Amino acid sequence: MDETSQSGNALEEDQLQRFLSGENFYSHHYFGFHNETKNGVKGYVFRVWAPNAEQVWLVGDFNGWTDSLPMNKRESYGVWELFTELPSEGDFYKFKVRQAGGREIYKIDPFAVHFEKRPNDAAVVHTIPEKKWKDGLWLGRKKRSDYFKRPMNIYEVHASSWKQEEDGSPYSFSRLTEELIPYVKEMGYTHIEFMPLMEHPLGMSWGYQLIGYFALSSYYGTPEEFQDFVEECHLNNIGVLVDWVPGHFCINDDTLPYYDGTPQFEYEDSDRAKNIRWGSLNFDLGKPQVQSFLISSALFWLEMYHLDGIRVDAVSNMLYRNYDEGPWTPNHEGGVRNLEGYYFLQKMNAVIKLAYPEALMIAEESSSETQITGPIETGALGFDYKWNMGWMNDTLRFYEMDPVSRKDHFNLLTFSFMYMMDENFILPLSHDEVVHGKKSLMHKMWGDRYKQFSQLRNLYVYMMTHPGKKLLFMGSEWGQFLEWKYDEGLEWRDLKDEMNANMQRFTKQLNQFYKENRALWELDHSYDTVEIIDADNSQETVLSYIRKGKAKKDFLIIILNMTPVERQDFMVGVPYEGSYEEVLNTEMDVFGGTWTKPNAPCETLNEPFKQFKYQIRTIVPALGAIILKPKDINTRKKGDS
Repeated sequence: MDETSQSGNALEEDQLQRFLSGENFYSHHYFGFHNETKNGVKGYVFRVWAPNAEQVWLVGDFNGWTDSLPMNKRESYGVWELFTELPSEGDFYKFKVRQAGGREIYKIDPFAVHFEKRPNDAAVVHTIPEKKWKDGLWLGRKKRSDYFKRPMNIYEVHASSWKQEEDGSPYSFSRLTEELIPYVKEMGYTHIEFMPLMEHPLGMSWGYQLIGYFALSSYYGTPEEFQDFVEECHLNNIGVLVDWVPGHFCINDDTLPYYDGTPQFEYEDSDRAKNIRWGSLNFDLGKPQVQSFLISSALFWLEMYHLDGIRVDAVSNMLYRNYDEGPWTPNHEGGVRNLEGYYFLQKMNAVIKLAYPEALMIAEESSSETQITGPIETGALGFDYKWNMGWMNDTLRFYEMDPVSRKDHFNLLTFSFMYMMDENFILPLSHDEVVHGKKSLMHKMWGDRYKQFSQLRNLYVYMMTHPGKKLLFMGSEWGQFLEWKYDEGLEWRDLKDEMNANMQRFTKQLNQFYKENRALWELDHSYDTVEIIDADNSQETVLSYIRKGKAKKDFLIIILNMTPVERQDFMVGVPYEGSYEEVLNTEMDVFGGTWTKPNAPCETLNEPFKQFKYQIRTIVPALGAIILKPKDINTRKKGDS
């Protein structure tokens, strides 16, 4: 054996050992299929992990789907492999597995990078060419900036229902590059977040029942098209995030479940393996090979597509043994925590941050028993951000109420200020809140159509000025009335209606206002960013607070009126003597309101208001929100020289 062969074998042995020990975080460079030349012959090597299989064959277009290509097993590693020159680019293939016990079944390649279009699920021999990326300026800017101190306003998108072709087929990423990117840029969002783009067999799952953890769904086009889409986003200063589901996987028999006839990717305990809530199977997050597989998947998406971050779905399902609806057993300490899931998530975040320090790791997690964001060394999971589900639930419950009842439930609006710094939060008004009979955001609002639009504008001001990053689901920016349908395009015809068009105009201006005002994001994760003016005015149901930037004069005064009663001569406390001007009013006629001119600038009155020495008088529109900014103020305290 020559020196090169010895070196290659040693490298393979090292990759396999690390895969078995849960430390091969680039296992996609070894498993699946890869171009290779052996003894001067160009071909492909195929590898699959199936430790308890009795035999595995490579089958596909290139051999008539026969058993003519048996694979060889590396016994000590449980890996089957085969080199062959038969396949061509574009051929379909699967692995035929004789499972433990003798059952024979066709299985997908877990490491495939491309699949045929659903409902079929054969993998495709598809070599993704090395791309010469042009987004170096964007990547360099990310390294130099601190995203905690930058604006983040996310537009959440389901790729196949944002818009559709005339025949009902989804836009490919080539079409989305042409239309979605200019739209997002025009609307002023900083990031796009896609619901899962990985291969999945059922559109009804919205992409959350995955089979291909390394494959862009062929429903959306080719991997190269998605690479080009991300690059174009970066050239337009738009970040790209993608949802990812490492907790559970699709139960289809020809995909990952009981791959070699034994619990391979799933828990051995059938109660822990079953996910009754979603009709899927839970990954065994304590198994080293599964850790290698999943962390490799996350790094693949960051590496191959230059993603700016990943939102990890259903973290609670990975953290708690009693999260699902079925029977459960305590851990060895007698508690409900899924220790395997807890340590896996810490390990995953540590590995990803070592490789990609600027990658945003976001958790969709609904409990408060575990610290999700923050350093792993403190016991946290190491995520950068957590969706604030409590804020979302309380806020929408409040806005759905008849205003007569709101004064008795004012705490739903104010309670989040008590825990707003417990985690690094994103405030989500997501897809989950506009389906399954929950009604669209617009439809949730109380009253007639005019009042609904008024309150929707009010809600968006509350979200945009509350500490935390922002997320809004597509269609909500113009107040789509119908619930979202995963298999239909958005109701773009709504924009022919003046009220919807005005709502879209308002959202666009509010997005721009957010980006331009440092007080709304510069100190987002510090209690210094907010000062409550009055959270006790439940009788009038008006909430007022201040958002602050680093500079003393950089602050905004936010006043939200939650009733259909205009508040004239409304008094609000301010920190400094001088004049204040209105910079945003949700009831201006250009947004669909009735006001034709804003409030006049206000001069301070030398009268105390709670902790403030001064106050101003203004008018707050019915069901409206106004934002004031200092115009000419004296920030020196009395007695200062």
